[in-house]
Amino acid sequence: MNRELAYMFVDCARVWIPDVEDVWKSAELSKDYKNGDASLQLMLEDGTNLEHKLDPKTKNLPYLRNPDILVGENDLTALSYLHEPAVLHNLKVRFIDSKLIYTYCGIVLVAINPYETLPIYGTDIINAYSGQNMGDMDPHIFAVAEEAYKQMARDERNQSIIVSGESGAGKTVSAKYAMRYFATVSGSASEANVEEKVLASNPIMEAIGNAKTTRNDNSSRFGKYIEIGFDNRYRIIGANMRTYLLEKSRVVFQADEERNYHIFYQLCASSHLPEFKNLKLSNANDFLYTRQGCSPVIDGVDDSKELGTTRHAFSLLGINESYQMGLFQVLAAILHLGNVQIKDKDSDSSIIPTNNHHLTKFCELVGVTYEDMAQWLCHRKLKTASETYIKTLPRLQATNARDALSKHIYAKLFNWIVEHVNKALITNIKQHSFIGVLDIYGFETFEINSFEQFCINYANEKLQQQFNMHVFKLEQEEYMKEQIPWTLIDFYDNQPCINLIEAKMGVLDLLDEECRMPKGSDDSWAQKLYNTHLKTCSLFEKPRMSNRAFIIQHFADKVEYQCDGFLEKNKDTVNEEQIKVLKASKKFDLLVELFQDEGKATTPTGQPPGMGGRTRLSVKPDKSRDTSSKEHKKTVGCQFRNSLQMLMETLNATTPHYVRCIKPNDFKQAFSFDPKRAVQQLRACGVLETIRISAAGFPSRWTYQEFFSRYRVLMKQKDVLSDKKLTCRNVLEKLVEDQDKYQFGKTKIFFRAGQVAYLEKLRADKLRAACIRIQKTIRCWLARKKYLRKRDAAITIQRFTRGYQARCLAKFMRRTQAATIIQKYQKMYVARKRYRQKQAAALAIQTILRSYMARQKYQALLREHKAVIIQKHARGWLARCWYKRCLSSIVYLQCCTRRMIARRELKKLKIEARSVEHFKKLNKGMENKIMQLQRKIDEQTKENKSVNEKLTGLENTYTTESERLRGELGRLRGVEEEAKSKGNQVKCLLEELEKLKKELRTTKQEKKTIEDWSQSYKGEMEKLVSELKDQNGLLKTEKDDLNRLIQEQNQQMTEKMARAIAAETQQLETDLNEERSRYQNLLTEHLRLEEKFDDLKEHISKPGHRRTDSTHSSNESEYTFNSEFAESEDASHAAEDLTRGMDTSLTLKLQKRLKELEQEKQSLRNELENKEEQFQRARARDESEFKKARGAELEYESLKRQELESENKKLKHNLADMRKSLLGSAASSAGAPGSPAYKVLLDQLNSSCEELEVRKEEVLILRSQLVSQKEAMQHKDEKETMTEVAVHVEDVSKLKDADELKQAYIGLKDTNRLLEHQLQTQRRSYDSEVESLRGELQNVKEENNRQQQLLAQNLQLPPEARIEASLQHEITRLTNENLELVADDPAASREARVIILRRMVDLMEQLEKQDRTIRKLKKQLKVYSKRIGEMGAGQAEGQTSPGQMVDEPIRPVNIPRREKDFQGMLEYKKEDEMKLVKNLILELKPRGVAVNLIPGLPAYILFMCVRHADYLNDDQKVRTLLTSTINSIKKILKKRGDDFETVSFWLANTCRFLHCLKQYSGDDVFMKHNTSRQNEHCLSNFDLTEYRSVISDLAIQIYQQLIKCMENTLQPMIVSGMLEHETIQGVSGVKPTGLRKRTSSIADEGTYTLDSILRQLNAFHSTMCQHGTDPELIKQVVKQQFYVIGAVTLNNLLLRKDMCSWSKGMQIRYNVSQLEEWLRDKNLMNCGAKETLEPLIQAAQLLQVKKKTDEDAKAICSMCLALTTAQIVKVLNLYTPVNEFEERVSVSFIRNIQTRLRDRCESPQLLMDTKMIYPITFPFNPSSLALESIQIPSSLNLSFLTRV
Repeated sequence: MNRELAYMFVDCARVWIPDVEDVWKSAELSKDYKNGDASLQLMLEDGTNLEHKLDPKTKNLPYLRNPDILVGENDLTALSYLHEPAVLHNLKVRFIDSKLIYTYCGIVLVAINPYETLPIYGTDIINAYSGQNMGDMDPHIFAVAEEAYKQMARDERNQSIIVSGESGAGKTVSAKYAMRYFATVSGSASEANVEEKVLASNPIMEAIGNAKTTRNDNSSRFGKYIEIGFDNRYRIIGANMRTYLLEKSRVVFQADEERNYHIFYQLCASSHLPEFKNLKLSNANDFLYTRQGCSPVIDGVDDSKELGTTRHAFSLLGINESYQMGLFQVLAAILHLGNVQIKDKDSDSSIIPTNNHHLTKFCELVGVTYEDMAQWLCHRKLKTASETYIKTLPRLQATNARDALSKHIYAKLFNWIVEHVNKALITNIKQHSFIGVLDIYGFETFEINSFEQFCINYANEKLQQQFNMHVFKLEQEEYMKEQIPWTLIDFYDNQPCINLIEAKMGVLDLLDEECRMPKGSDDSWAQKLYNTHLKTCSLFEKPRMSNRAFIIQHFADKVEYQCDGFLEKNKDTVNEEQIKVLKASKKFDLLVELFQDEGKATTPTGQPPGMGGRTRLSVKPDKSRDTSSKEHKKTVGCQFRNSLQMLMETLNATTPHYVRCIKPNDFKQAFSFDPKRAVQQLRACGVLETIRISAAGFPSRWTYQEFFSRYRVLMKQKDVLSDKKLTCRNVLEKLVEDQDKYQFGKTKIFFRAGQVAYLEKLRADKLRAACIRIQKTIRCWLARKKYLRKRDAAITIQRFTRGYQARCLAKFMRRTQAATIIQKYQKMYVARKRYRQKQAAALAIQTILRSYMARQKYQALLREHKAVIIQKHARGWLARCWYKRCLSSIVYLQCCTRRMIARRELKKLKIEARSVEHFKKLNKGMENKIMQLQRKIDEQTKENKSVNEKLTGLENTYTTESERLRGELGRLRGVEEEAKSKGNQVKCLLEELEKLKKELRTTKQEKKTIEDWSQSYKGEMEKLVSELKDQNGLLKTEKDDLNRLIQEQNQQMTEKMARAIAAETQQLETDLNEERSRYQNLLTEHLRLEEKFDDLKEHISKPGHRRTDSTHSSNESEYTFNSEFAESEDASHAAEDLTRGMDTSLTLKLQKRLKELEQEKQSLRNELENKEEQFQRARARDESEFKKARGAELEYESLKRQELESENKKLKHNLADMRKSLLGSAASSAGAPGSPAYKVLLDQLNSSCEELEVRKEEVLILRSQLVSQKEAMQHKDEKETMTEVAVHVEDVSKLKDADELKQAYIGLKDTNRLLEHQLQTQRRSYDSEVESLRGELQNVKEENNRQQQLLAQNLQLPPEARIEASLQHEITRLTNENLELVADDPAASREARVIILRRMVDLMEQLEKQDRTIRKLKKQLKVYSKRIGEMGAGQAEGQTSPGQMVDEPIRPVNIPRREKDFQGMLEYKKEDEMKLVKNLILELKPRGVAVNLIPGLPAYILFMCVRHADYLNDDQKVRTLLTSTINSIKKILKKRGDDFETVSFWLANTCRFLHCLKQYSGDDVFMKHNTSRQNEHCLSNFDLTEYRSVISDLAIQIYQQLIKCMENTLQPMIVSGMLEHETIQGVSGVKPTGLRKRTSSIADEGTYTLDSILRQLNAFHSTMCQHGTDPELIKQVVKQQFYVIGAVTLNNLLLRKDMCSWSKGMQIRYNVSQLEEWLRDKNLMNCGAKETLEPLIQAAQLLQVKKKTDEDAKAICSMCLALTTAQIVKVLNLYTPVNEFEERVSVSFIRNIQTRLRDRCESPQLLMDTKMIYPITFPFNPSSLALESIQIPSSLNLSFLTRV
């Protein structure tokens, strides 16, 4: 190593020393190195001391180790010391400890084969790397592919990805994943799914070109270069493949533990299939070509299953079944040909035995004759200048000729397949650019190296030269860009080796010359090589012990090649007669097609010359020679050199990207690293050369900002200037004295090797000193804190001791005082007890005496009281009898007197009525008399009421008194009889008393005996009771224990049940969300297919593809009532029409996709129908009964309507007659216009007219209701539960299992019973009410008839007698009613009185109304009279009819009554519908509407238009309006779907429109939130349930579009704002970065911060609030936003090693807290958004917690519940210390975590799904806004709408 870093070799410095086993071994200096020392004192890692001798010539010191914080870096160029041991150690640490297989080395991606399937290639990983800068993410093949894709789009330059490495290093897999990335990210430009075809070519090429080798189970035995073409929008349009140097020798020979090509074993494994019976195959061990390696089976590979994959790939690429069977037939023929045994006939000839079984099968399969093939397998035709003759072949040559034929057939078949694969991948679309993927063999060296290894190493020499030049060029560009002085860097140039191989008189030139010689041989060619190059070229050597080999010094190593077989392989000859026999086949067209271009010179790739273009290679023969001669065909070496030259030209015209695959061990062990093998490959693949070139200049490069952030700790406060560039310059001049160690560029600082490590050492020393100072201060603080704690403890002990003593003294004093108090109260108790005994004895004596005296007094009072009661009742009865007699006499006398007075008065009134004066008085005082009459009626009523009440009270009093007296009398008689019987009983009682006295004496004696016995028994019982009490106590204790145990068990069972119920509920909610998400995903897929369908239509309708689409657009018909079936049919027909002029595969793909969607839709429909049938069975009977009942009600209402109509007609006719007669009578009495009778009649007539109009309107309303109800019933019958059942079906569809369905059915059944009971009750009440109404109607009819008769009679009378007659009639009627009341029973009388009072109130109201009308008419009459007097037209008064005078003031009264209020509907004409949609949807600017108008105004306007169409019962208008609305919203979203404001505006309006359809649907569940006025605005004719579901689907689509807009806006901000930006300044430390970070694919556009994210969230939230979005919907949107932020941040954290540190965890937690604060400010904490950030929060906590002990592992497992095991392990593997004080996570700790989390049941997916969208729901949100209050602004240009 350079001695310039000798000052770094101090004590404890770590170095690398060579080692035989591990290549390099780490050691530590135990003594400082001084100049001139011959050795170093080292200590190995195992503690062994070692003296390392320095080379005495060079005195080079060993390599220094990098600081620990640089170990495990993503980019090897980020290491401070760039050399071989540092590279090897970094790769080993990443591969073994962190399980990372990818590492950058400058522009090279180093990929180590893990020999294990890793979950790092899924679609989620692809999405995570898509659009990211290459240096921002961890190394990955996807990062290289993304870099190539972006550079192609940015620089408009073709790209190439060169994948190289040894066999078994993983080249093919890496190339496959790169192509998968392009196919996934770019997609295809058409529906032909070109990306699937490109990927489908992989299993085909692996089957026919890959084989098992000792180093690799799936080794590619050919090289290929695949060009993936892109259009101008950078979508895949096609691909093309070139192949190089197929290993044909493997067809006929395999070494031990190797296999032939996979396709042969796949056919043998599938020989049992019926279609393969005619191939006559069997086990692979039965054929020579498949059993030589003795390893026919690969572990873990199912060959029969692989053949199915291969056949599917053939079908996808357009190779049909017949061609596939032809291919398999050729392959089977090759196997049978290998089993043909050739025997010696003599020493110079051979023969095939007759009837050879395998040759017969071969001939049958290829369709040739047995004799011809047997002839030319053992013979050869030779041509001379004069004649042609046939020569026999010995057995060895015949066998070689057979094998050559097999190889030739397989090569032709291989080329044919490649050609057809290219045809399938070709497209007619113009290619704009391409990305090439080169999967080519790496440098190979074996014990025996032949022609194949020579060509492979030659190709690697060319590729290495191109790689060196590219690396050199990039370094030069970087230096020139930063304006750093460029010094020439010495690097290895392998041009001399290439000249040795391909120059004139080079190895290939001499080989071709020897092949043209008639008697050329391998020995003569070797001699030519020795003579030409042995002395002239230092790279060419001759082995000492061989004259048939040569050695070439390649860039990687020396390789010895054996000359045997070089000429034969270069010629690649085959017997032409055998080819002619095969071409003569008439039964097998495919075989003829394989050899049809045999006469033309072709390349090894088999590309036909007519293909053209850069990717098609053809070599034309020399025209000066005979084209039919095989000697003039180009050799294999010449063809390979030409194709390689074309490849290099292609690569030089593109921007290359390099992937170097490393094989870690030769035993295919997972994550096992062999340093020897790794170093060998690193040297061979050019990785170390890249390191050497980089290390020769300034390998370490920092931006000024990064340097300032990292090494600010080395600066003093005065050194920090506003100009960071000047600050860095000043600091570096102080820290590094030698200015040649660094250079200042425009944007970066360049350091030579080792300088970053030196700066890191200074930084670590500075931080270590700071840590020591901090530790000193902390320890001082801890010691002082401990001292203060001890002092406080001593003081506390003293305080508690003194307190204890004081408490003891206080306790003694309290006891003394308590004893005194106890004595006092005991003495008081004894004295009080004695006093109370004396007091109780005195009170007892007093009580007995007083009670005796009270009883005596009570007996006397009781006798006196009873005598008084008897006297009172007797006197009262006598008084009442006398009063009744007097009252009846008085009443009779009054009646007689009043009758006489009334007769006199009547006679007097009759006389007065005949006189004119009386008539005038009556006419003048009519009002007074009416009032007097009314007062008389009131007085009479009151009097009657009071009399009746008095009478009723007297009767009740009499009845109760009589009953009481009768009871008293009976009681007295009983007492008398009882007294007699008791007198007799006294004697008997005295006798019994004597007997009882005797018995008492006897009983006393017995009592004494019993008392003695009871005393003894009591003692025994007390003893027994005590024992029982003890047992009872034990039993109670046991009972308590059992109860406690039972309670605990019950509590446990309750908790268990609660947990089970909660889990079941959560599972049901999860299932519901999954089902909802699945449905919404289907909607998204449907929308995507619609958009593609529209794009195809637009593409077809362009010039050159115009056609007339005869089908209806799916957008115009999909939202009708039967839209789903029409939509699928229209879409299928449209797809068929569109694909007529397109590729067949496109048509098949579209049809297949449409069929799948139709089948899925049909399955969903069948499931829905099954649930509908289950529900309909449950409701069938109830529905039929309801229909019957409803039909009966409709019939009755119809009859009632007809009856009312007939009655109306009759009244109308009578009214007309009355009007005519009235006009006639008015004309006859025109001379007296002011007649009172005339005015009364006119008033009655006008009131009758008004009543008639009212009845007419009621009839019209009733008729309209009946008609609408009939139509609704018919609509229900025709549509089959289109209204009510649809709602229930919608609910039933939400049920998830049979139990819920059963419960719902039972609940529905009970509800139906309840509704039926309520219906019957209402029906009975309705019937009774109808009967009463019929009776009233009959009475009204009779009354009407009487009134008409009376009116007719009155009209016939003279005017003077009309009013008198009417009053007489009214008096008579009232009198009759009064008389009827008296005759009826009291209950009916009360009801009748109420009716009379009501009629009287009505009469009074009519009188008041007539008074007002009369006064009004009088005022008008005065006005008219005054006007007539002024005009001098006195006679005009007589000409004016009274009818006119009455009608004129009535008109203005009636007009307002008939005027109707605004009903909240908007009317428009049919031709204005497009104008409405255009102005309200297509041309509406959301910003102006959101700021100036009420939220949701377009939705309200559209719904008011729908209401009017519903009011008109115009179903066509409703359908077209809703369809146009939906299609227009889709159109505006398609046009402006990227504008968040537009999408948010129409999401809010669509939801409001949906809520309006629900709110005014007429359903009870929605109407309960409405006001009474809003319920009047409900839809009356149509049930728009199906349209509600369609609009709900539209709202879901708009919501998903809204989420997409937000994601597109937030996506660029999230990583920068949440991870990269330092919100807390100075916490994060910037580590050295490699080349990838410096060459970002995207120019710096300004970094986003957390404030940028919060501002964007505020903008989203304010926009949605302005548009009136539902609060619940805003919560769901915010939850989705936070999920995207959390998922993207966590995914990038899991894919970025530089972000997994303690300081970054603190940054993340702070950023999350800011997001939570934003939620609190917006009152959105309960929306579930915080929970979506839980995985990110736990990942940040995981970065900050301790990670050492088992307790730490246990804490991590209990903390990280939201993270999967893969995510936890990934974070621990990626954890990288930023400073030396931090420690890495040990491998044992990670394994401990994995062991603890082994039992978790979770998804193995590493990344979160950023495309996941939570299922959206639209909770019903009714509006309180009244429709009639909405005003349409003129700015909307909707003047053609009319308010209704």
